[in-house]
Amino acid sequence: MESNKNITAVEWLEQKGLEGFISPEDFERAKKMEREQIKNAYDQMRCVGNFENGEQYYNETYGNK
Repeated sequence: MESNKNITAVEWLEQKGLEGFISPEDFERAKKMEREQIKNAYDQMRCVGNFENGEQYYNETYGNK
């Protein structure tokens, strides 16, 4: 189920589960979505630490996953 509404990675994965089977590819997509959401939130807020950008914040906080 795709829409123009912004949803979190967890909400997207929940929707996929309600539709039926969740594939390994779905989990990978959800992880990628979560990573992008974290980086974007940091870039918008810049309230945590002294990182240059969301990419650096994500990598140093969560590792390069």
